[in-house]
Amino acid sequence: MRYSTILFLLLVFTGCQDNDIAKGTPDCIMEIIKSIKKEGVRNPPAKVFKYTYEGKAVYYVPPYCCDATGDLWDDQCNLICHPDGGISGGGDGRCPDILSKLLNRELVWEDDRK
Repeated sequence: MRYSTILFLLLVFTGCQDNDIAKGTPDCIMEIIKSIKKEGVRNPPAKVFKYTYEGKAVYYVPPYCCDATGDLWDDQCNLICHPDGGISGGGDGRCPDILSKLLNRELVWEDDRK
């Protein structure tokens, strides 16, 4: 009985995590990912990357379609800019060369739905 209770508790607590999202991802970025998961499947698949910019972590969601823009967020989910995509391909113009300054690319999440 004791072992089954421990096993049950382990399953409950580990089953609530998003195992497909990199550990250490801020809660607000996890909420963005959960929001994407509620949408239809994107083509190409949705991804979230973590980079370092000016010594701080930033999160980039690439554009997924023709006129969609990419999103660049800080670790508090403040939108920094839309660095690329859109009608012109250059995003919103607020940070035109930022993608070339991002360091330490790390895949945080990729949508594996079909």
